Amino acid sequence: MKAEIQNKEGISARQLAQMCKGRLWGNESPDTAVHALCTDSREAEAGVAFVALRGSRVDGHDYIETAIANGCRCVICEKVTEADAHTEVAYITVADSEAALSTLAAARRETLNAAVVAVTGSVGKTTTKDAVAAVLASKKRVYASKGNHNSVIGMPLSMMEIPKECDCAVLEMGMSGFGEIERMSLAAAPNIAIITNIGTSHMEALGSRKGICRAKLEILCGLQTGGTLLLNGDEPLLRGVGGKSYRTMYVSLTCEKADFYAQNIRILEDRTCFDVVTKEGVCRELVIPVCGRHNVYAALYAYATGKLLGLYDDEIREGLWHFTSAEMRQSVYAHKDVYVLEDCYNASPESMRAAIDVLAEQAAFHSGRSIAVLGDMLELGKTSDALHRSVGAHLAERGIDLLVALGAGGEKIAEGAREGGMEEKKILVLSDATHKDAVARLLAGLVRKGDTILFKASRGVRLEQLIQGFKEAYQS
Repeated sequence: MKAEIQNKEGISARQLAQMCKGRLWGNESPDTAVHALCTDSREAEAGVAFVALRGSRVDGHDYIETAIANGCRCVICEKVTEADAHTEVAYITVADSEAALSTLAAARRETLNAAVVAVTGSVGKTTTKDAVAAVLASKKRVYASKGNHNSVIGMPLSMMEIPKECDCAVLEMGMSGFGEIERMSLAAAPNIAIITNIGTSHMEALGSRKGICRAKLEILCGLQTGGTLLLNGDEPLLRGVGGKSYRTMYVSLTCEKADFYAQNIRILEDRTCFDVVTKEGVCRELVIPVCGRHNVYAALYAYATGKLLGLYDDEIREGLWHFTSAEMRQSVYAHKDVYVLEDCYNASPESMRAAIDVLAEQAAFHSGRSIAVLGDMLELGKTSDALHRSVGAHLAERGIDLLVALGAGGEKIAEGAREGGMEEKKILVLSDATHKDAVARLLAGLVRKGDTILFKASRGVRLEQLIQGFKEAYQS
């Protein structure tokens, strides 16, 4: 992971040490000016500071010599002996390299005048981040964190990339346990905080949806006094959240009393249209160029953020129209004479159900069969089997024509589909889907002209490899 520092002169090793509260020793010459930071020694080179992180499987300290051999002349690390030190290298020693990134990001935040929008939630974080950025970009100079740089490592590095002349920065915050969002929020000091929803992702680590909710609400730790918390009014666990130092506002698809209420939602083949009702009136005919009712939540958060930061309805409308979804997230496209719904970046029960809804809608538009290729949803803990079965039940409820269930999780999805009334002849279980080439050829033989085929599973399943194999097999 690498972050470019948006400053022509870069940052001196001495400044960097002060910002991360580390001890500088070794070379302090102008040659040690830092223009970027990285956590991968393969990306370390002249002008790039290498941050040596200790991971569960790999210790970055073991790769300091590799970074230096690649031209790196500044290293942030927890230890280095004088015997091992290179005279031409500036070393910044800290107690904890990972924590030092947050300290560094907090120091960077103090130099910025940009309004910061922080986005977290179980599902839809990246979509919401991108929608908010698209809206704000219609009028303002905007920085948005790249891809899913939303961890205690990625988000602080993203903050180092925010240009000083930026008007707004939109940052994504994910987590795998308690305390992580708190650390990121304190570093980012957001003016606006968004919690998209409370789902079941990371149930294994957090125990329950209430535990997940508590972890997401850590975003309040850094919310600035007078800031705004935007919440999903359709999530019971988020109702009634409030405090004296900030205001709470709600978006909703079902509650007319919400601050930002979507009505008249229409899902078309290549777009979704809706109106937004606020206390000020109705903004009609907003359009996002993606399909699915669930995407309206992201658009509502973007609309709300735009209004809070002074945009007019026409500016927001333009921004929403230019919104595009991130790579491997719900992309619908034609391949030869079939339609592929690629949504394989990650998966939770909530996003699975939403993708199945889009599959059913798209298949109806294209007048072909609906085919769902579904695999494991990871990190669901003791509730995993039941949650996989619930996805199968939803599949049956939506009348999907064919289920191709992959792996152990797929077996449970198939069980739920049967229990929901899906006919056995419409279910194909591939318990061992490790040989993706063989599976791809099988799928290519199943699909007919006009069909719409959904691919979805957790990122660890690497379903994008199967998609590529299927497209090649079907093409030939």
